[in-house]
Amino acid sequence: MTAAKKRCAWAGMTDPLYLEYHDEEWGVPSRDDRHLFEMLILEGAQAGLSWSTILHKRAAYRKAYHGFDPKRVARYTAADKRRLLADAGIVRNRLKVAASIANAIAFLDVQKEFGGFAKFAWGFVGGEPIVNARRTMKDVPARTPESDAFSKELKRRGFKFVGSTIMYAFMQAVGMVNDHAVDCFRYKARAKPAAKRARG
Repeated sequence: MTAAKKRCAWAGMTDPLYLEYHDEEWGVPSRDDRHLFEMLILEGAQAGLSWSTILHKRAAYRKAYHGFDPKRVARYTAADKRRLLADAGIVRNRLKVAASIANAIAFLDVQKEFGGFAKFAWGFVGGEPIVNARRTMKDVPARTPESDAFSKELKRRGFKFVGSTIMYAFMQAVGMVNDHAVDCFRYKARAKPAAKRARG
């Protein structure tokens, strides 16, 4: 993680946590349901806030949400809601807390139907990462037809805080799309010849 490496402009150069996230996690294809559930909750919590804020609360979220175990979160009671809303380590927003529990229930339903949330989610990009060719942050859209379709289906299934913009951020984070800038050192590491090439 040397400062000399060329990175996406949004990664900055001062926050070690942000740099680590960019260098080691963002854009790496994930098919692990626990990780996907974690990112779904965190991306929803981020709505209206900076991602840096959420990253710095991530450890507290993992503790508060029992390691992001969807089965456990789906069983949260009114007492758990009160516990979460009293936890200064997370975003204490009633709608977001309620949505996280509703999303856990819907997440389990998807797992049961598809044999895994990953199988369901990756179906929106044909099973392989969409490799884009973004040169600057201005080239990165807030949403795409794929995120629109993903968001629409999630909403139909009862998920909350899953608008298209939120879901595109989720898709970027879990590597369903590669939106590293073409001059970023992580771009080639994530770009694979077999991956689908999309709009640049």
